[in-house]
Amino acid sequence: MLTTEFPGCRELIDAIDAAVEHDTTPAITDSLRNSLCKLIRGGHVQLPSCVFETAAGRYARRELYRSEEHGYCVVAMTWGPGQGTPIHDHSGMWCVEGVWSGALEVTQYERVQNESERYRFLPVGAIQAGPGSAGSLIPPHEYHTIRNPSDDTVAVSLHIYAGNMTRCAIFQPLPEHDWYLRHERQLGLDPVH
Repeated sequence: MLTTEFPGCRELIDAIDAAVEHDTTPAITDSLRNSLCKLIRGGHVQLPSCVFETAAGRYARRELYRSEEHGYCVVAMTWGPGQGTPIHDHSGMWCVEGVWSGALEVTQYERVQNESERYRFLPVGAIQAGPGSAGSLIPPHEYHTIRNPSDDTVAVSLHIYAGNMTRCAIFQPLPEHDWYLRHERQLGLDPVH
C-alpha cells in the first residue's frame, strides 16, 4: 500500500521486492543495503517534501509504503538538529537503514547481560553516516542509537523493516555503569501529505 506517490517510488518498491525474494536474512539485507545506496546516490527517487519537515521535540516517522504481499514496511524518519533515540531494539525484525540527507551518528550496542527488566549493554562501534550510506540490523544484533549530531541541519533516513514496526523496547540508563531499564514503547506515525 503506497501512502503517497513520489518520483521514483516504483523503482524503490521494485528494488525492495527483488531483495526480499532472497532465501536468507543476510542475503535480503545485503541486497537491500546495496540497492538503497544506489537509489539514494542515483537521484531518481525523490521523497515527498513532507519528509523534510521536522516535528517539535522529537524525530518524525512517516510510513511511505507497506507491502501487503511481502509484509515489509518503508518508513522515512526526519531528525531535527540534536534529535535522537535512546538505545532500542527492533522487536526481533531485520531492518535496513539508509541516510537520505544530512548525517546521522549510529552507535551499535551488544547486550551482555540481563536480569528481569534490567539490561547491561556495551557499545561496540559508532559511525557517522552521510547521504548514500546504509546499514542493517539483524537480530539478535539489533540494539542501537541514532542521533543527528548537527546543530543546524535536518537529517532524513529511510528505514525498511521486515514487518510493520509498531512498537519496540527502549532502554533508559540506570545509575549503575552500563545498566539500563527496559520499557515498551508504542511507535506512532506522522502524516504524509
